Amino acid sequence: MKTIMNTFKGVCYLCGSIGPTENHHIFPGVPNRKNSEKYGLKVYLCPYCHRLSKEAVHNNKKSMLKVKRDGQKAFEQIHGDRQQFINIFGKNYLE
Repeated sequence: MKTIMNTFKGVCYLCGSIGPTENHHIFPGVPNRKNSEKYGLKVYLCPYCHRLSKEAVHNNKKSMLKVKRDGQKAFEQIHGDRQQFINIFGKNYLE
C-alpha cells in the first residue's frame, strides 16, 4: 500500500494495537477515494478502529475527522499548499 502517512501494516494507526489491520482510504467517495489512492492518503486500522466499534472511523465523526486532519497535514507537508488540497478534496479540515 502506497501511503504518505506514518502507518504500518499490522499496527493500528489510531490505537497502536498489533495484529490484523485493514486498509482505510482517508477521503471516501467519488472522486476522493481515487485521490486518496493517488496521493497515498491511506492508513492501516485494526478492525475495531476501522468498522466494528462505535468509535470506529466509519461509525464516529470525531474519529473520522482526526484521520482526515492528519491526512491533510501530511499532504500539506509534502505538497506545501493548502489551496491545492482544497481544490482536490473540496474542503479544509484544519480550520
